[in-house]
Amino acid sequence: MKVHRTGSLIALAVGVALTGVAAGRLSGSAPARAAASAPAAWEETDRAHEASVRAFPAKTAGQGAEPLRPRVVGGVKVFEITATEIEWEVAPGVRRRAMAYNGQVPGPTIRVTEGDRVRVVLTNRLREPTTIHFHGVVLPNAMDGVPYVTQPSVKPGERFTYEFAARPAGSHMYHSHFGSEQVSLGLLGAFVVEPRDAAREPKVDLDVVMILNDGLHGYTINGKGFPATHPIVVRQGQRIRMRWMNEGQLIHPMHLHGMPMTVIARDGYPQPQPWKADTINVAPGERWDVIVEATEPGTWALHCHILSHAESKHGMHGMVTAVIVQK
Repeated sequence: MKVHRTGSLIALAVGVALTGVAAGRLSGSAPARAAASAPAAWEETDRAHEASVRAFPAKTAGQGAEPLRPRVVGGVKVFEITATEIEWEVAPGVRRRAMAYNGQVPGPTIRVTEGDRVRVVLTNRLREPTTIHFHGVVLPNAMDGVPYVTQPSVKPGERFTYEFAARPAGSHMYHSHFGSEQVSLGLLGAFVVEPRDAAREPKVDLDVVMILNDGLHGYTINGKGFPATHPIVVRQGQRIRMRWMNEGQLIHPMHLHGMPMTVIARDGYPQPQPWKADTINVAPGERWDVIVEATEPGTWALHCHILSHAESKHGMHGMVTAVIVQK
């Protein structure tokens, strides 16, 4: 999900809101004016919150979850995946050691159609072994990616080819299965299988992958922490499909302000009866598909409701972004 001109729109919206707040203080009660004239303990925290919001969406190097287009060889969709070590800018000026698929965190998003023959060729350029597990995909045992259970580990400099038919339809993931640190460092990505019969699929204007992770890079959405996370920008009346995926080791209750989320699938499987919520508790390994009807104009916070994953005395951070509904 790329951001181009939205930064100026957010800055304008935030500026207007902050101007209104400042005016409210000036016209407030006498005690409020007296308190404002002397330094107070809360002022530093207040300034930090304002600064973090004004910086959103901050520019950082690198973009994760970019779509990966396959080569088609004899009717087989072939995806080349290379694991390397890189430096990744998680937030402005915050650079961390990372492991990446094709130089990005999360790795590229793979989208195929149910029943497609898929070949994923993994090249290991790390200094340690690795494998790939296709989480939620029904696979032949030899393709399951668990070292020394279904295959030998892929040593540095080696290649391994995974080949299978894509099933079932739904929102799935792929990630390393060689020690928990590799996933925490960035060896993860979305594997979306579109249904062959799309007649029952909801009609949406925007389909976004939202991958959660925690650990060595902090609390991130699609590899970035606030204010470097990307907003979701739509026009009033449009529909958004969010594919929540938790690649971390902690539960993250994701909460959208202003509008409900309608849950349509869990772990790739359609719900027998869609249901509404404003907070979705995404556990490690889980995937939740939701629809948001963008009915309410404005800039709406979207964040993990374990508040230490989203806020501190130094302002907002980590698992925070926004849904911007334009009139």
